[in-house]
Amino acid sequence: MALYELRTYSVVVGKMKDVTELYAAEGWPALQKHAGTLVGYFVGDVGGMNQLIHLWKYKDDADRRRHWANVYADADFMAFAAKLRPMLLSQENKLMTEAPWGPTP
Repeated sequence: MALYELRTYSVVVGKMKDVTELYAAEGWPALQKHAGTLVGYFVGDVGGMNQLIHLWKYKDDADRRRHWANVYADADFMAFAAKLRPMLLSQENKLMTEAPWGPTP
């Protein structure tokens, strides 16, 4: 059964434009080589504001841990992350499994 990881980053108020520009210029190019399991990126619009959200799909927890170990070993990603972190208030990760009915990504 697949494992999904929902990552929600709360961005400092007033910094969302800077965050999205940094992601476009450096974050996505660094992550793209590791994005085989990425379902999508989203920006909060109603409800939780100033949030950058992404959803990842893995075969299992070992696959998830291998993925992030590779990302964190990537010098380009770590250089991007060092610039991103001061613009974030918090990070929340949720691990989810598929419900036994309905469509899945």
